[in-house]
Amino acid sequence: MNSQIPLSFPVFNGNENQYTQQAISSGHIATNGSFISRFEEKLSARLKTHECVALNSGTSALHISLVLLGISSGDEVICQSFTFCASANPVVYLGATPIFVDSEKDTWNICPELLEDAILSRLAKGKKPKAIVVVHLFGMPARMNEILEVAEKYGIPVLEDAAEAIGSEFEGRPCGTLGQIGVFSFNGNKIMTSGAGGALISTDSSIIQRAKLLSTQAREDFPFYHHLEIGYNYKMNNISAAIGLAQLEQLDMFIKNRRAVNQRYRELLEDFPGIEFQPEGKQSYSNYWLTSILIDQEITGFSNDQLKFALSKQGIESRYLWKPLHTQPVFNLTPFYGGSISEGLFETGLCLPSSAGLTLEDQEKVVNVLQEELSKTHK
Repeated sequence: MNSQIPLSFPVFNGNENQYTQQAISSGHIATNGSFISRFEEKLSARLKTHECVALNSGTSALHISLVLLGISSGDEVICQSFTFCASANPVVYLGATPIFVDSEKDTWNICPELLEDAILSRLAKGKKPKAIVVVHLFGMPARMNEILEVAEKYGIPVLEDAAEAIGSEFEGRPCGTLGQIGVFSFNGNKIMTSGAGGALISTDSSIIQRAKLLSTQAREDFPFYHHLEIGYNYKMNNISAAIGLAQLEQLDMFIKNRRAVNQRYRELLEDFPGIEFQPEGKQSYSNYWLTSILIDQEITGFSNDQLKFALSKQGIESRYLWKPLHTQPVFNLTPFYGGSISEGLFETGLCLPSSAGLTLEDQEKVVNVLQEELSKTHK
């Protein structure tokens, strides 16, 4: 059954049709065309001092970022455990090993104290991690001051996985611009989309130029095909860039609407016992890509599984929080540092419908299901 209220659907109220028709009419529909450079320039301008290269996915951006940071076979890369597998899979692509670190309760992102513990432990084993991958989960900025302090202390570069955090800010600075390299995703369910796509950003022009080379099969500037190294087919195409440009023009509205959705949920569930929202710190400004809640079953009388099933019966899509990567079978032999914070979040959490186009009526339908589940156990 198709969901009547999806988790996160795109909104196309801008120049998407106009720009894509222009791209088609130009004859440039692949990895050449004016919309690619226009999209890159517009995104760079929004991020102020940063340059960017538009790619075909956030995963591609992460992969090339790790290549640019010199990650190779036998290396170790510290990764946040509580995230999507794409944050760590590119580490394995390169023959390196992800070292997973647990989250903290404030933001649900990587814990700075455990991060330092992990670094010290790896150093004691004679292995200095080559990079730290930090995720801004569901658009919520991580505790970047402390993370960067630890990274600088041990001389380890930070790669910001801001796939879910375009438009989010930490101390007034855009997420993705705080580390050595930042990446974004423009997948179909993200706060803005290019259908499929991503971007890599940096203040270092040499990094951007090398990323552009590697993303186009490392073809050198010769009158014939000439390659000095292995590259990748990772460049964004012109049609995707046309959609992305139109979406980027509306990003402020999308963020405003998603934050309004989150605020309405908080107001509608203000007096609802046993429900907790992902907290936003004083230093942070989240785009609230997804509104996520934790359910205390001892108080509500129902679990996240029961609520998800009840919502589904009403045609309402929801989603579990990320299953921690250190608990995934594919990573069962991978080192992990921490306790049970991320596992507890997964076991009790649920993402609610959060689209920028979500109506108050739709949100009330979601809340009504919660109220019905509560009434079953509090008669």
